[in-house]
Formats: sequence, structure tokens, C-alpha cells
Amino acid sequence: MAVNIHNLIAAINPDIFCDPSARNEVKKLIKEKPDYLKAAEKAKPVESKHMDFDIANRKSAFDLEGIKNPIEQHSLEYDSSGENLEPVYFWILDNLKKEYEDMKNVFKLVDNFIASPGSGLFSEMGAKATRMQEEAMKILGSANQVVKSVINILYDLKEFKLRLDLYIKLKSNSPGERNAALYSLKQIWMDTVDVKRSTTSLKGLVQQLNYVTIIDAFMSVNTPKDMEKVDLNERVKRILEQRVSEFFSWLDLSEKELSKRYEVEKLYLKSQVSAAKLYARWAKPYLRAARSLEQNATPTAALVTSFNTALFELILLGESEYKSNDDVKKGDLPVMFNDLEAKKKIRLYSPIIIVELKFRSVPERAGQGYGFRGKLEAVFTSYALNDKEIKILKEEIERDDIGDALKLIEGTTTESLDQLQEEIDEYINDKEKKEEEKKKENDEDTNPFSALFSFFKSNPEGKKDDNNKSIPPDSNYEKVVRSRSIIKAREECRKFYNLYKRVHNMPAFSG
Repeated sequence: MAVNIHNLIAAINPDIFCDPSARNEVKKLIKEKPDYLKAAEKAKPVESKHMDFDIANRKSAFDLEGIKNPIEQHSLEYDSSGENLEPVYFWILDNLKKEYEDMKNVFKLVDNFIASPGSGLFSEMGAKATRMQEEAMKILGSANQVVKSVINILYDLKEFKLRLDLYIKLKSNSPGERNAALYSLKQIWMDTVDVKRSTTSLKGLVQQLNYVTIIDAFMSVNTPKDMEKVDLNERVKRILEQRVSEFFSWLDLSEKELSKRYEVEKLYLKSQVSAAKLYARWAKPYLRAARSLEQNATPTAALVTSFNTALFELILLGESEYKSNDDVKKGDLPVMFNDLEAKKKIRLYSPIIIVELKFRSVPERAGQGYGFRGKLEAVFTSYALNDKEIKILKEEIERDDIGDALKLIEGTTTESLDQLQEEIDEYINDKEKKEEEKKKENDEDTNPFSALFSFFKSNPEGKKDDNNKSIPPDSNYEKVVRSRSIIKAREECRKFYNLYKRVHNMPAFSG
């Protein structure tokens, strides 16, 4: 993961969590286009300052003490050569759920590692990653053939549609449009059917026998009955009668045959699109596994080529719950906040804790796997975010993670793939569009390309996605609720940090 999670949160809500020195630039970037990953490159989180919770809780909620000092952050590092690192991780994971007040969910946002090239772990994990990549490439190779087939079918369908449009125009009420369609069909017949006679075709007769008027006469005949009005010598007329009769027979048969072929090709296109989606579904587990096995943690000077060393980066997000009703009961908030929350006139805010773990370990073979002992760095940070901010935070981290893996595949092809998808929809959903143009009920992603290159999810809203990422600023009431939620998040973060230190026999502070 290239993005710093604290910078990303500062970009998502610059008014509260971004340092004033970078706030205006970040807000300008978000206003132009809500690309939070790009804004995170410029963002800088506010500095964590000590808060006396007794004083903060005694003050009025409308003083917004939480917003004035919104971040609690504690860090520690120690060498745990005498114990494995796995128990440390699982202690934090289990106790976030057990000890943290009103904890709703715990998410693993980041899981990266890197091993020194000379270690056994490097070779073993590299071999597993290679195996996953090979399986994925086999499936994607088959999918590539299906995609080529889809492109060829689309070109065929375009040709069929152009021809069928001529048959539709042939039945038009407009004489000019009708005659133009007939002339085009006659030209097609001469170029594709009659030309097979070689020297005895109409064009061959003009070139070989100098029957210079026969093509003009053929083009002037609109129905078989018009042959009676043609003024030509008998020899040429007999040839022309035979060709005119054959043309109009071909006209009827070719329309029926072309219509059938058009429908069959559309069904074939649909089956090929489904096949591409199926291949993508099969490839997904291998791509995910290969992505997880990539050694993409940040390398440091501790990673020496010939040493038996591994570095790990883990980030956990714990989301708890803030209940304004509790503060109302204590008298910290007026009763009106219960009504505002019940009527959904204010958004819900969740105290969250972010636990960043960095391990520097010496892998030891243990049975079928490895054990890890070494140095631990842990950072505990608190925030308070609303539901939409948390959703965007997780989406942007995933987008950054998947973007690193797939940017080489997607490259600059997004526009061309979108263009192909429009053509696929035109043929696959042709009947539905005619029946109900205003209603869109197809929730399944029919785009085989987004399935292959975007892990089965395309954005049905298209350009509306940017607008959905915009976050309205807090109202005056919401600022009060967020401030109280921030104070709760800070208290719980400090308690959890102290609990960790006490359990691991480290000196802890109070207050």
C-alpha cells in the first residue's frame, strides 16, 4: 500500500484532521475532483496533543473540545526475541473486540510483507506466488481468446445491422430512400453473388463482350414487371431477365437468412460474454492469492540480502459505536439530540481506532510453516468518522491496493473497453431497450472486460461516482456529536494502549 492511512483520513475530512498548512490545497483538490488518493499525497494530519479528559468532559459539548484536538496517538516499540509475534497480533485483535467499549467491527486494512532474498521464506513464498500466477495466466489466456471472439462477433453484427437497415429502408414510404436502398442491394448482389460467374457476370459482360448498357438497365429495373419497359435487343434482354429474376429471389431469401444469422450471432455474443465472465470468476481466487503473496512491504535498511529476515506491515481498524443518548442521560447533551438522531437529521459518528503494526522478524521453520520472533513497532491512533467517511476510507485503500496490482493490465485501455461495452449492451440488451427504455433492471455486470480487469465490479452510475464520493460538511449539530465521539475515541484509545502495556508488563500512565 503506497498511501499513508493518516494522510488519507486527512484528505477525506480536511476541515478537522488536516494540518492548517496543507488544508486549503487539499480542499481545492477535492473540490476539483474527489480523488482522495491524490489529495492524500498533499495532506498532512494534525499533530496529536495531550487531552485532559476530566477538563474536556466538564466543558460544554458546544465548546467542541474534540474537534479542537481531534487525534489521540500512542506508539511503542520493543524487541520480543523471546516470544513469537503471532500472539501479539491475535491479542490485539481479540481484545479490540472484547475490551473496547461498544466495538462493532474490526477490519484488516493492510497486510504486507517482504523477506530478504537469501532467506528460505523468500524462496517458499515466491514459489507459491509463481504457482498462483501461472494458474491465473492459464485462465486469462483462455479468456483472451474469448475476448477476441467477442470483438470479431461485434464487427460481424455491425455488418449485419448495416445490411438489415437497407432492407428496412426498402420498405420505406419515401421513394428516394426506397430507391437508394434498392440500388445499394443491387450493388451488393453484383459484388458478392453475380461476380462469382466471372466472365459471364454483368461486370464481365461489360468488360468482355462490351454490353455497356446492361448494368444501367439492371439498375433501372425496380420490379420484375419493369422488364417489359426495357428497350434492349433480345439477346441482352434475355440475360437481363434471368439476372433480374435471380436478384429479386435473392432479395427475399437473403433478408430472411440475414435476420436469422443476426439473431444467432447475438445469442452467440451473449454466450461468449457469459464465458468471459465465467473465466474471470475462475481467475479471481488466483489473482487475489498472487496479490497477497506479493512482497510489497516497504523495504528498510534492516533488510539485508543474505540475512534471514522478514518485515511485516499490518493495519487494523476497529469501529465502535457512539450513542448520543448516553450523553443526554448524563446531561452533557440536550434532549433534542435524541429527536435529531431518531429522525435521521444528523449523521451517525463512530469512534475508531487504527492499530499499525510493523514487525522485523527472524523466520524459523516450525512444522509446515514458520514462526516469527523479533522487533515490534505499534502505533495506536483514534479518530471519529461518519458512515460515509469510513466507507470511502475502506474503498480508497482497496482501490490503492488493487490499483497497484492492476495498473499495468488496465493502462490506458479503460476508454476503449468502455466503448466496447456500449456496443455489447446495444446487441445483448436490444429487446429490453425497445420495451422499456427508462427502466434499468439489469444488476448483473454484463461487461466481461470489467470482470477481467476490475474484479467483476463496474460502476453502474458511470460518471455519477465522483459525486457519490463528495462528503457534505458537518452541520452545527453534527459538529457537536462528532466532537463528543472524538473524545470517546480518544479515551478508549488511551485505555487500550494502557491495557496493552500493563498486560505485557510495561509501565503505563494514567489520565
